[in-house]
Amino acid sequence: MREGIHPEYRKVVFYDTNAETYFVIGSTIETTETIDYEGQEYPLVRLDVSSASHPFYTGKQRNVGTEGRAAQFKRRFGGIGARGK
Repeated sequence: MREGIHPEYRKVVFYDTNAETYFVIGSTIETTETIDYEGQEYPLVRLDVSSASHPFYTGKQRNVGTEGRAAQFKRRFGGIGARGK
């Protein structure tokens, strides 16, 4: 391998904010946050979804609103731009 062209490979803590789960995995990802985890300091990366919270891996479905797209639009924007005389 040539020197100076490869990113630094190190242990990184990934934090799934939905499942509140921590994973220590080797990675080259760049981050400015750090965390003290199990007595050592690691770089920290926050995730919205991981295998701990994704419906495919957990078998749980997320609650999705039953309201239609047009009804959502009307609820949000109501009378904005309504044609009135």
